[in-house]
Amino acid sequence: MNLIDALLIGGKGTIGAGLRTYLPKLDPAYRVTSADLPGSLDQATDPEAQREFVDLDASKDDADLRKALEGRDLVVYLARKDPLSDMNAMTDRVFKAIRDVCPEAVVIGSSSVHATGAAYYGYTREDNSPIAHRRFDEVDPWPTPLSVMTEPCPTGDYGVEKAYVEAWCHRLGAEGQNAVAARWGGINPTNGKKDEISYFTVWCHQEDSSRFVDACYKTARDGKLRPSAHYYVISDNTYNVFDIETTRREIGYEPKHNAEFIYGGDNSVISLRTD
Repeated sequence: MNLIDALLIGGKGTIGAGLRTYLPKLDPAYRVTSADLPGSLDQATDPEAQREFVDLDASKDDADLRKALEGRDLVVYLARKDPLSDMNAMTDRVFKAIRDVCPEAVVIGSSSVHATGAAYYGYTREDNSPIAHRRFDEVDPWPTPLSVMTEPCPTGDYGVEKAYVEAWCHRLGAEGQNAVAARWGGINPTNGKKDEISYFTVWCHQEDSSRFVDACYKTARDGKLRPSAHYYVISDNTYNVFDIETTRREIGYEPKHNAEFIYGGDNSVISLRTD
């Protein structure tokens, strides 16, 4: 078995904890290492989550970062910090190191649905939005899912930092490296619901986030990954407003979970897919 040597930069957080838990369950070839700040709290709760750690500060420990990147097949950039200027400076440092040290690695940059907040907030945040308040019988027709081709249109610093990560993924892609941006939906440690308006439409189970990363890596390995792409990473939610059909078609992404299992009490509901 050929090992897949993966480095998660910021892998002790919620998204990284899910990847460390589910990637090896999808394929035991994954050997996952997490690079994090010394003493940072590990969000993984599953005793089977991989726990190989490297202590470093990606915002300033350039030599240690470059050493950690050596020989990697897959790099997932998850780390973040405040304020925006420091976050973007860290992103510059990380992507320059990736470009120099492991240009053959598949790179997944951590973006968010918030990178395109201005394009979907009307459906999910407006006071009168029937979708936001689960008055679905008032929605006819259902809005066309927001295309993965939608360019960044952030409404705040969090979205701006994610758009900056996307720009770096595009830059690496233009230089010939397999790099994509993951527009993560709502991922949480318990894979449950949150008291957050419209969370049911952005919800993403940790297993589905891992299915996305696995699909990206294996599509790249087969020479078929569209470089510089940005994809929404959402579970197969019935009341979804994001395009995951393109992600299915292009990389074979197959989410297994539906937010209605926890919001509506029924996991047998029919998905409002456009295929």
